Parts: sequence; C-alpha cells; structure tokens
Amino acid sequence: MTDTDLFAKYDVPVPRYTSYPTVPQWGRTPTREEWLSSLDRAVTQPDASLSIYVHLPFCESLCTYCGCNTVITRDHKRAEPYANLVLKELETYLAAVPAVGDCALRHVHLGGGTPTFSSPEELSRLLDGILKKFPVRAPVFEGSVEADPRVTTPAHLEMLRDHGFLRLSLGVQDFDETVQDFVNRHQPYGLVERLTADARRLGFESVNFDLIYGLPGQTPESQARLADQVLELRPDRLAVYSFARVPWIKPQQRKFKDEQIPVGAEKRALYEVVRDKLLAAGYVEIGMDHFALPDDGLAQSAAAGTMYRNFMGYAERRTTAMLGLGVSSISETPDCYHQNEKVIAIYERRVQQGEVPTLRGHILSADDRRRREQILSLMTTYRAQLDPDEVDDAMSYLAPMIGDGLVVLDGRELRVLPAGRPFLRNAAAFFDLPYRTTETTGPMYSRAL
Repeated sequence: MTDTDLFAKYDVPVPRYTSYPTVPQWGRTPTREEWLSSLDRAVTQPDASLSIYVHLPFCESLCTYCGCNTVITRDHKRAEPYANLVLKELETYLAAVPAVGDCALRHVHLGGGTPTFSSPEELSRLLDGILKKFPVRAPVFEGSVEADPRVTTPAHLEMLRDHGFLRLSLGVQDFDETVQDFVNRHQPYGLVERLTADARRLGFESVNFDLIYGLPGQTPESQARLADQVLELRPDRLAVYSFARVPWIKPQQRKFKDEQIPVGAEKRALYEVVRDKLLAAGYVEIGMDHFALPDDGLAQSAAAGTMYRNFMGYAERRTTAMLGLGVSSISETPDCYHQNEKVIAIYERRVQQGEVPTLRGHILSADDRRRREQILSLMTTYRAQLDPDEVDDAMSYLAPMIGDGLVVLDGRELRVLPAGRPFLRNAAAFFDLPYRTTETTGPMYSRAL
C-alpha cells in the first residue's frame, strides 16, 4: 500500500490526546469541594511538585488560523486589571488549599493569546505576584513563555530572564508572504532572527519555534524554503502542528475555501518536507509533531523515558499537579480535570466574588486513570502495555494497522513502528473506549493527520 493510500485510509477524525478522557467526553463536573479536595491530595503527596499555567488571552490582531481562546484588542490598559484577576484567583486557591503554597514549584508557563501583549513592567508585576507565593522551588525550575515576535522586545526578554524564565516559544507558523496574507499574520524572517539572537545573547537555554502545516497557500516548495530558513536559525526545539480547521467554532476560518486547504496525503506531504530536512540536520523526532536538538532537555527526557504530555504539550518532567489560572485554563491532578470559565466577563465576575471559576471538569475513575497512562505511554515512548484481557481486542481493533506494518503486538506490548508514527493517534484510539463506542454526531476538533 502506498503512502497516499495509507493517508487516505487513516486520516479520520480522532482526538489529539492531550488528555484522557478527552474534553468532549468529560462526565459530571466536580463540585467545588471535590475539586479542591483532589488538588489538596495531589499537593500533599510525598515529593509533590506543581506546575502553573497562566492564560493571557489578549492579542492585538486576529490570526485567522487560530483556535485558541483570545480577546482581540489594541487597548493595552486591559492587561493590568486582568493580571489582578489572575492573582486574586491564585489567592482564592491558597486560602482554600494552603498546601498549594507549600508545594515545590517546578514549572510556570505563560500562554495565550499573547503573553507579551503586557508591558515588561506589567508582566513583571504578575510574575512577582505569583512567584512570591511559592517559597519552595523544585531542584530544577523551568519558566517558559509563548511570545509573538511582533510585540516582544528585548526588554520583555530581559525581565523574563531575571524571573528565571529561560525557555522561549516563538509563534512562527510560516515565513511565506502569501501564507501570511491568508492567515493575517505578517512577521518577516528578520524579526524572528533578531529576537532569536536576543534570546540567546541574554542566556535563554531553549528557543522553540511553532510551525503550522496545512495552511492555505502552502506548497511542498514553500515548506522546503520554510525549513531551510528555520535551519538557518537552528532553534533548540520545534513544534510542527497540523492546522485544525474548525469554522463552526472559529468563524474567522470561514474565509478559507475548501479548495485552498490541503487535506489527506497532500497535507501530510507538507509535514514530511519539513520533517525530512529536520532529521537530516540532526534533530530528533519526539512523540507526535515535535523535534529537538539531541542536547536539548526535551530530547534527553524522551530518551530517558521521563517525558510527559498534558494540555500544554510535551514537558520534560511530570508534576503531581498542574494548576491553571486565567480564563479557560485547565488544571490537572492525578484523579481530576478542571477548566475555568471561557467567557472573560463571566470569569471576571466569579473571581471578583471569590469563587473558583469552574466551567467544567471530570473526575477520573480507576479505569480512566489506567487508560490515561496507556495513552500517555504510547504518545511519549511509542509503546504501551496491555492488560491480559485487552490483547484479543487489540488484535481485532488494530488488525488493519498491524496488517499495514504500522504497529505490532509483542505479547502484551503494543509498539508503534517507525512507519506508523504518522498514525500514532489512530493507535492511541484503541484505548479510548468513549471514542470507540460513541457515534460521532457532529464535526470533531481534529483529524489524524
């Protein structure tokens, strides 16, 4: 079977598996007491550690590919009151679960939106307000930030470095001007080049580029140029994401016509152009759609088997709990998921009233937790252990992938073969009982390729 045939066969709607159960399959939302009790159990475990994710939603302009929860505004005065809300939300947690403040802080990640929409001074005040609440740091602390090169300055980078943030993720997407016209994101190569050089000059340990394939206007030739330009800058890490077209959720994507969007084998070919060049240049392919230089921490954690995957993507180490602050942020403990309100006005009202601004969540059963670990193992190591009573089911469900040389069952171990890595999510779907047993009645957020 040719690659084109394989891509046509397996390019089906399937989740990305940043969580299990996936968000559409979450059940009853935990009560305030249930969620806080779960958080307390997590942070009081022996050798507990904590990650914090802060969602900063503001952007000056709308990128038409974007599926994130954003607020489009040029009014930079909105950043300060929002930061106050985030700090008040944190205070609510610390008052309700004092052990959170005693937990070793391992990682703080600023995501968006555009975290550097805030001025360096405003962002510094937010970080001071968070970090001072955690006197105990893990032996290895990571501060990381997503940045829009169009609004990020050397002053931002200096301030972030001074707060222990040494990992920078730049939203590149594509350097081609035609593609940038389509997606309403104009940023020349020279801008990213200068910011990358500034970060390295200031001592940032890891610079990541986010790229997106499957955008309108992209061709194999333009992707080859993009890869060559990226390699000139040699970022420490890259995330090469598939464009998720969800116009029923993000109306701005309705401007794209069907014939402008590459799909199936045509779309995957765009990824393969970049992948081939990265591998030839010495990058290591990690999990799904990530690459890193061999001496980068993510590549080393992948080789050591300590890499983790959650709502923020791949991480070098697992923490006992992840606390999400800000509108739409998601938190995670060993037995619970929790998401904040997604509408900023509702989030603001509830935080001002001293509430935990819960939108939804899920309490994980013992079976949920087992399947989550199996999917996590597959997504980080390309292998997972089956329970004895799963082997026959796996042989049946995965028979097409086994027959096509994409996966293999060796006793109770499921392994994804090199040829099967493009179809990693298809293999992970074996463990996803709701996906397998629930008939899809509407469009899904993502496809396999």
